[in-house]
Amino acid sequence: MSEQYMTSMKKWCDDILKSYEDSFQELNRNQDVTSLESWKNELLYLKQEIEERSDLDPKDVYQRADELFSQFNSYFDHEERQDHERIQNQMRSVPIGGHTLPPLPYAYDALEPYIHQEIMRLHHDKHHQSYVDGLNKAEKEMQKARKTGNYELIKHWEREAAFHGAGHYLHTIFWSVMTPNGGGKPSGMLMKEINQSFGSFEQFKQHFSEAAKNVEAVGWAILVWSPRSHRLEILQAEKHQNLSQWDVIPLLTLDVWEHAYYLQYKNERKKYVDNWWNVVNWKEVERRFHVSQQVKWNPY
Repeated sequence: MSEQYMTSMKKWCDDILKSYEDSFQELNRNQDVTSLESWKNELLYLKQEIEERSDLDPKDVYQRADELFSQFNSYFDHEERQDHERIQNQMRSVPIGGHTLPPLPYAYDALEPYIHQEIMRLHHDKHHQSYVDGLNKAEKEMQKARKTGNYELIKHWEREAAFHGAGHYLHTIFWSVMTPNGGGKPSGMLMKEINQSFGSFEQFKQHFSEAAKNVEAVGWAILVWSPRSHRLEILQAEKHQNLSQWDVIPLLTLDVWEHAYYLQYKNERKKYVDNWWNVVNWKEVERRFHVSQQVKWNPY
């Protein structure tokens, strides 16, 4: 395993061990001490192996950690589990300027001969890291602007956050949607949706490939689920983004195209924006927020 992956997994072990110790009284109400101690020993053994062995399979480590986390959550009753998950998510939220590079879920050479290990090492360790660093810097600069009230460079830092943030999130998805011995076709509900949205898997594959080959400049082809049209779609992204970030769910939107305000406000966009706050439907924003909480990914 890479040193970075080892560091990340050791931190995960420490975090969940602390959560275990903080929640021990709750856990002891639902489980006997012997079962809890057995789980704790397995976690400590995993941590010890990560610290002492460099030949561990990252995929195996991830699977063992995932099983331990699932077992840990099962120790809580339903109501306590919800509270625990909420606390865990709050604890694990990424602080402003605190994004980290996610570890590869496989070795650098695992995708050969299709993608060479040298490409994977450079792509992951250098390029993706640069997006993480750029996003962190942009977030800290915007935090500074909020504290000082100086928004002179806000346009620049919003652009930086969009570019680097979208690059970070897309790459985080990218590593996880590849695997050694992959390929073939999907199954189940995904295949059914692909057939429904694109006519057939072959038509989907050709459309996706052509979108990837023809995206202007540097960019991405992306299969997405559209919650509004209730179907799959294929999108292109240039330079990762156009002042946006991927892997997010919109909660509140403000249209500042001229057609949204010009007949009334002419060129006074500022006045339109200031007045717009008087018509925000926060109940709907809250509803969207609560629904969005059902989607949870590992924070990086």
